[in-house]
Amino acid sequence: MTEWLSTLLPDTCPANAELAIARFATREAIGRNGFSLSSPAFPQGGELDPCFTADEEDAVAPPMEWTAPPKMAEELVLVVQDASVPDATCHWLVWGLPAQHGKLLEGEVPPRTGKNDQGNSEWLLPRVDPEGKPHCFVFQLFALDLPIALMPGAGKAELFAAMEGHVIAASVLAATYSGEDDDDFLDPEDEPEA
Repeated sequence: MTEWLSTLLPDTCPANAELAIARFATREAIGRNGFSLSSPAFPQGGELDPCFTADEEDAVAPPMEWTAPPKMAEELVLVVQDASVPDATCHWLVWGLPAQHGKLLEGEVPPRTGKNDQGNSEWLLPRVDPEGKPHCFVFQLFALDLPIALMPGAGKAELFAAMEGHVIAASVLAATYSGEDDDDFLDPEDEPEA
């Protein structure tokens, strides 16, 4: 099963069996040949800056960086999901990334993106949970042994079908988001007089 998944994720992040990593990777594939994913915007388990969420106007996707995958890799696929909801909502589907050391800059439009769970082909901005609970967003990078022959705008089901049986390495990076407190932190002495 996927018991190994909990060892990869921060304690605050559920090892949701609906994550793509649970479906396509094995413990042995994680970090194969030193393959790793990171972000200059947050550490493993760190908090997403509001500039990557629905809390700010003009928000964009966070920057990502990765090391070279194993030599037999032909393409990289990035899948971002919210592990804190039962269906692991898909926030971003990216493929067509060259199988080499690389990165996506903050707000960069990737070569090929698919439809997220709201049906559009862009970074689905995380929102504050109505109950105030932090959510864990899992960035999953897969190295495949063949290129994905899908046009931009394909859906998750199509992409996942194309990935089946072709993942040779994977890496995981998680970030949390709890949102900004709506209260204005005004000192009572600074409040305007009536």
